[in-house]
Amino acid sequence: MRAGLRAWDADTHCNPAAEVLDRYVDPGFRPKLVELAPYRIKSAQIGGTPDTHQYRVDTKLYRRILGTAGPDATFTGRGTKWMGSKQPRVGVQDDQAANRVADMDDEGVDAHLMVPTGWGSVVGLPNLELEINLIRAWHRHASDFCGQFPDRLKTMIVASSRAPEEAVREIEQWGTSRWAVAVIPLLAKDIPVDHPSLNPIWEAAQEHDLAIVHHSLTWNPPYFPGYQDLWDNIFLGRLASHPWGGMRFMAAFIGAGLLDRYPTLRMGILECGSGWLPFWAKRMDEQAIYVGGTAPLKHAPSEYMTSGRFFCSIERHEGEDMFNYVRSVFGDDVLMWGSDYPHSECQFPDSVDNILKWSSLGQETRRKLLWDNAARLYKRT
Repeated sequence: MRAGLRAWDADTHCNPAAEVLDRYVDPGFRPKLVELAPYRIKSAQIGGTPDTHQYRVDTKLYRRILGTAGPDATFTGRGTKWMGSKQPRVGVQDDQAANRVADMDDEGVDAHLMVPTGWGSVVGLPNLELEINLIRAWHRHASDFCGQFPDRLKTMIVASSRAPEEAVREIEQWGTSRWAVAVIPLLAKDIPVDHPSLNPIWEAAQEHDLAIVHHSLTWNPPYFPGYQDLWDNIFLGRLASHPWGGMRFMAAFIGAGLLDRYPTLRMGILECGSGWLPFWAKRMDEQAIYVGGTAPLKHAPSEYMTSGRFFCSIERHEGEDMFNYVRSVFGDDVLMWGSDYPHSECQFPDSVDNILKWSSLGQETRRKLLWDNAARLYKRT
């Protein structure tokens, strides 16, 4: 808590090491862990545990620097500048829940929504059984990790698009758990989010009052839309990845009539910023009339965005003026604060304080941005 305001960080990350996930696989699957050996790489993540590994499949590198003729063997595109003033504690991405909560206390944050970054790393595993078992292991780990601080640590159920029945089973098993506040679809490259085969997932999410959340990928399959058209450059990749991923996801989800078919389902877009929302809303409305191609909708696409069922996290670098413009279009009930902790883009431990410096925001706007809207999306007050 800061300045008398609770803070729910709507977009943070965790990525348990392979050594952690291995502890949580089905006993009958344990002999098959050897099949995952080719996908184990040395971990070097911020907030990780030294001398551990991660599972990674087909990590995409972006080796060309703009202005050069071809790839640079010494440039991976994976380097980032740490934007905070202090490093997170050890193990906050793995299994050190107490260290994570200590970081939260330093920053003045009351609750974390944790996006399991590694969920993307299992897409593309040639054996679907491997993907399913790593997802099951993630859910068991999440239960133990969040269970140490059940009022403060929340995360999501991963739903594989390659195995919808298994995804429904996992939602039914974990959907009433205190830690589970959302479902994140694990979309294989050629399965659109509006594909009818995924409808049982949305139905199960609605039944358990769980939000549907989108978060784009940069490094691992299925990457982000258009990744093959960015001339092998990370500057273009990072510019395009999250906004376009969020744009495509929400347009398909809304345009397919899923918010009509599931009238209490909520959806959230994370780590894409918010400055694109007014433009995209107007363009969706116009294109739905001009070219069609959507299911029959009860409302204009933009109206679903102000229905109380659509939410989007902000990025602090967009600034106070941009935030105020977006809220002038959509009101105070859509945007949520998210820091991206413990990734390099966060400003730990100053993320909350930096938002509180936005002097033009009234107390009610601050309260909704920092707590209320995330609490409504994730239905945990």
